[in-house]
Amino acid sequence: MSQAASSSAQSPLLDVRGLQVAFAQGGATSLAVKGVSFSIAKGETVALVGESGSGKSVSALSILKLLPYPAASHPGGEVLFEGQDLIGASDDALRAVRGNRISMIFQEPMSSLNPLHTIERQIGEVMKVHRGLSDRAARERTLELLHQVGIREPEKRLGAYPHQLSGGQRQRVMIAMALANEPDLLIADEPTTALDVTVQAQILELLKKLQEERQMGLLFITHDLGIVRRIADRVCVMTKGEIVETGPTAEIFANPQHAYTRHLLAAEPKGRPPAANANAPVVMEGRDIKVWFPVRTGLFRRVSDHVKAVDGIDITVRAGQTVGVVGESGSGKTTLGLALCRMIASQGEIRFDGERIDQRSFKDMRPLRDRVQIVFQDPFGSLSPRMAVGEIIAEGLRVHQPSLSSADRDARVVSALTEVGLDPATRFRYPHEFSGGQRQRIAIARAMVLNPRFVMLDEPTSALDMSVQAQVVDLLRHLQKKHDLAYLFISHDLKVVRALANEVIVMRGGHVVERGSSDAIFDNPQTDYTKALMAAAFRIEAAGAREVSE
Repeated sequence: MSQAASSSAQSPLLDVRGLQVAFAQGGATSLAVKGVSFSIAKGETVALVGESGSGKSVSALSILKLLPYPAASHPGGEVLFEGQDLIGASDDALRAVRGNRISMIFQEPMSSLNPLHTIERQIGEVMKVHRGLSDRAARERTLELLHQVGIREPEKRLGAYPHQLSGGQRQRVMIAMALANEPDLLIADEPTTALDVTVQAQILELLKKLQEERQMGLLFITHDLGIVRRIADRVCVMTKGEIVETGPTAEIFANPQHAYTRHLLAAEPKGRPPAANANAPVVMEGRDIKVWFPVRTGLFRRVSDHVKAVDGIDITVRAGQTVGVVGESGSGKTTLGLALCRMIASQGEIRFDGERIDQRSFKDMRPLRDRVQIVFQDPFGSLSPRMAVGEIIAEGLRVHQPSLSSADRDARVVSALTEVGLDPATRFRYPHEFSGGQRQRIAIARAMVLNPRFVMLDEPTSALDMSVQAQVVDLLRHLQKKHDLAYLFISHDLKVVRALANEVIVMRGGHVVERGSSDAIFDNPQTDYTKALMAAAFRIEAAGAREVSE
């Protein structure tokens, strides 16, 4: 970190002075960011940390004026990039900077990537617009970038669309787009949220390497304090629209001064799941589950091969218990869950509450949908932007319990929002008015309002800060105990998996490489792949702790 320390003596690359952000709604104006100031030097990493809704992302979006105007405004402050004020800059001046000299990795890739364009076109477009590359040069550079960010066989992914990639793969595509033009400043808004631990470590190493080579400034927004300790030179702690503490990373972690900073450092998922009851009734069961996607080639698009996303997996989930599924991005975790919920076609036997459902049509599955619920990985992509939060949560009640009166539905919505830690008064607002973490809690409320028997949780805590993660883990435990729920918990966050799961399945390439009790998998992994996952997860924190102590 000595290199960043020496560069900090120079004039800053980015200098944010007294930034204010206001939002107008219904004739009233509220101040979301209240006079925030920080600077970033060339080659320096500044981490902006704080709980969901603290104003981190709003501050970052303001740097490039990406907030929805005129609903959002800047009553005060300056954003100086090499001395040029971007707040007052013209549209032409901003276009010359955006995506070229300053790039941004957004938190939710599914809502940021164009669903109608291939991966090659979206990454290549950035370089063609700003650098004038030819199609061939853009293709070569795209392949290089995809390889850098850890996408296997990138040649086969060039023609893929965003929906054909896993959540982690989509996030890596976003990172490749941001790095395409070798920016002077990279704004990374939760860039490793959707990544498994092994790729997370690779991405962090890549970002550090690029900084050393190009003297790139980095504004890193995250709720993962283990990553902050490893990658950041300085930390700004933010809450309620204000920075309450700032300083060198080592000092902040060793001797936090503000009560809120101490609260953040102490917050993480704790505890263990209740002991598993081997005699509990089986809620969801799969035998020899296979999901193969055809690969079509040639002029007539004939099937030449198959992608074996899930290839012969057995799984049993009992009432009141949680089966955790872990593995690298693209290993088949989410595909397995979608197959069990009959959201995609599959082969093999699937039973729900003892009844075989794999032969049911999607239409015949509708009567069971209230008892089989899903919390998706990307809440912004799964919540309708045209519906208020109360309407979104009540939608399932209208479909599955039409006899409920309007007042009863509203009472159930209020109860669900309260259970997930949101103010019921916010039910009249829309998804874009919430932070990423708040949207994830809305998605959980939507699933729980129907009192299901089985819930597939696909990375439900990935968008949440540490303190809210702990709250959600406690909430999920409480709901599971209260309603005897069966959970299929898919995650790359091994701390959360250990806190929730009774049994763990480790997947790779569509196969199960290891399974067993949570304690057995975490304390005594048997396969090299499982050992590598554990080592990567705990290496990030260990490395961060070493760097702070130095």
